[in-house]
Amino acid sequence: MPERDRAGLKENDVSNATGPISPPAVLGGRPLPLVGRARMYVCGITPYDTTHLGHARTFVWADVAARVLRHAGVRVEVCRNVTDVDDVLTSAARRAGSPYDSFAAVQQFHFDHDMAALGVAPVTYEPRAHNHVAQVIALAAALVDAGHAYAHDGAVHFRGAGVPERAGLGRDAALRLLTEYGDDPAAPGKRDPLDVVVWTPSGAGEPAWPSPWGSGRPGWHAECAAMALTTLGPALDVHVGGTDLRFPHHAYESAMAEAVTGVRPFARAWLHVGMVRVDGAKMAKSAGNLVFTADLLRRYPAAALRLMLLDHPWADDWAYTPDACDVAAARLERLNTAAGAPGTSVAARDAAVRALLDDLDVPAALRIAETEGGLTARTILAVLALT
Repeated sequence: MPERDRAGLKENDVSNATGPISPPAVLGGRPLPLVGRARMYVCGITPYDTTHLGHARTFVWADVAARVLRHAGVRVEVCRNVTDVDDVLTSAARRAGSPYDSFAAVQQFHFDHDMAALGVAPVTYEPRAHNHVAQVIALAAALVDAGHAYAHDGAVHFRGAGVPERAGLGRDAALRLLTEYGDDPAAPGKRDPLDVVVWTPSGAGEPAWPSPWGSGRPGWHAECAAMALTTLGPALDVHVGGTDLRFPHHAYESAMAEAVTGVRPFARAWLHVGMVRVDGAKMAKSAGNLVFTADLLRRYPAAALRLMLLDHPWADDWAYTPDACDVAAARLERLNTAAGAPGTSVAARDAAVRALLDDLDVPAALRIAETEGGLTARTILAVLALT
């Protein structure tokens, strides 16, 4: 019998299907033919704070992408990393008076609890950055040997002059974003302001490991490149993350991976999930406008929160308002009522499934499900884990 994966699904299980269903013709705006297997990498959390709706939206959409592919008969391997070596995390742990690794473990526990409550299936792989330092060192050495990086005064820098153009950005815009996300274009030893660290020296009180260039720690972009390559190989079928990670993180991660392997593209399709906004501002700790998942879960059914996060196109930013949970709860009740109706139209069911397979058009699938009810509603609620 086929072995079950950690999400509890058989490799060849196609729920509610009467025959073969083609995998999505389009995902992330590009064709994505799949034969049998899909490798999905999801940029996970930096565990220094509890889960807010911005985090939750990305991970619920990643879960839905995997579920839809599985419904189409594809075996999906999901790798969601944990960035537990990061300067922001180190600073938060220091303020809390805790070792960075212990602090990260506690925050990871809360995150896992929130994800389980929201119906996000356990992932296949969950690599942690601190367990992949050796792989980052190997990546850095390979990049240096190939001429794509250089060592200077205990650091290794990746040559990034061509990265912004590949990401569709001008030099000035790229430098602004690099600064915003913590890369210092003026750091000593850089041969070009667009170069980024693969390995950086550590100071007192910072996480540190021995390397050929001295005691130090991995750079952020190199961590994800090393974890993805180690876990899923030289290329991905789907890469998921928030739109705020498009540049510099995903652009440099891809550039490093492609430079060391020679395999292009690093990811065949991207799901850059839109930001959650409050009063026009991106939900972020720095903006002081966080809405925590755990707080809402104490007041609303988890399925209602999940529906709230899914009932908008995944690529678009979404404006959270205080009544959003009530609106979602009311719609979930209508969908459940519709699911109890006697309708058994296979044509309607298949139309709703095709909407999911067409660039994950969940809003369209939900409209069909609510209108047609019966078999259609039951199928869509099951695929989206809204039951």
